[in-house]
Amino acid sequence: MEEPVNTSWIAKNKAIVMVGLVLSAAALYLAFDVSYKECEDENNCLVIAFEVQDNYLIWDKNPQHLADKMKTLTGMDVEIYPVTDSIAAIEAVDKGNADLAFMDGASAWLAWEIYDLEVLAAEQKSDGRIYYNATAWVKADSDMAAAYLDDDDTTDPFALMEGKTSCHTGWLKSAGMLIPMGYLIANGYAEVQGDANEIESLRDTVTTFFSEDSSIPEGGTPYSSYKGALRCLSDGTGDITLAKDSVVDSYCTGDDAYDWCLPVDEYVMLPPFGQAPSHPALYNPDTMDAATVVIVQNALVDLNDDSEGTEILNDLLNTDGMVITNATTHLGTYGAAVSNVPGIQAYLS
Repeated sequence: MEEPVNTSWIAKNKAIVMVGLVLSAAALYLAFDVSYKECEDENNCLVIAFEVQDNYLIWDKNPQHLADKMKTLTGMDVEIYPVTDSIAAIEAVDKGNADLAFMDGASAWLAWEIYDLEVLAAEQKSDGRIYYNATAWVKADSDMAAAYLDDDDTTDPFALMEGKTSCHTGWLKSAGMLIPMGYLIANGYAEVQGDANEIESLRDTVTTFFSEDSSIPEGGTPYSSYKGALRCLSDGTGDITLAKDSVVDSYCTGDDAYDWCLPVDEYVMLPPFGQAPSHPALYNPDTMDAATVVIVQNALVDLNDDSEGTEILNDLLNTDGMVITNATTHLGTYGAAVSNVPGIQAYLS
């Protein structure tokens, strides 16, 4: 997420928020080859909120392919509702402008806690996990890698992170910020800067423990997301990538490796900070009935079963498959992992 959700402000300024979302969506309709129209049959309609970014201009990144496949699997009219970020996706589902949205674990947890949105499915890794480890990646020739690999308990790679330039996936992202910072604060490496009840104190906490030059990117910028955070480390901009455990395999192995990647043996993954829930699909139980939930769940799982479906999962959702679950099961333990983040409780309440 680019900015935190201020629920009190939203409550007081609903009209302003919705106008902004409409204008953002209108600009996206013009800029991307994704059409949105009202379904011909409102009683047999599924609208998917989807974050539209520059790479969706590429044919295999166009979410319309997901819509077409879901139409075949559900027998419903399926439309894409373009949004700019997770906040807009949450708002779209909460207000009934969309029925379904895909987002990362942090955004989903906030949506569950604040808006009572529910999870109907989540991405599943090739090894069957519906979570991933939040980890730090460093270069093999760094002092942090040496401290981790030297079999000496007196050398601590986490302590050596202090003063280094960190590469985050974005603001308030799970593996890229919340879980690592929760761990570093809880274990006494980092101290909260500013008001412990204000979420913006997290930014100062990050740049004080790490570096003022640390990368906390906005969505859609070169160093945002898992790929961008790894690129930040790889090209020498930063010293540490905070991301998930599979990030090097995803972007720097095989024929599809990016040209900025280093040889794989030049990356070292440090011990994990904790586990983050995989990216789920959210819906509003106030607007989607139980029968429709089952239809959508079965369709998402059916994407696993044929080559076209798995290609869509990989290209658009960056996952190997989907599995049926719910918010309590999938997100219930996430709060403990981030409970030491400054302002997180006040942010939710």
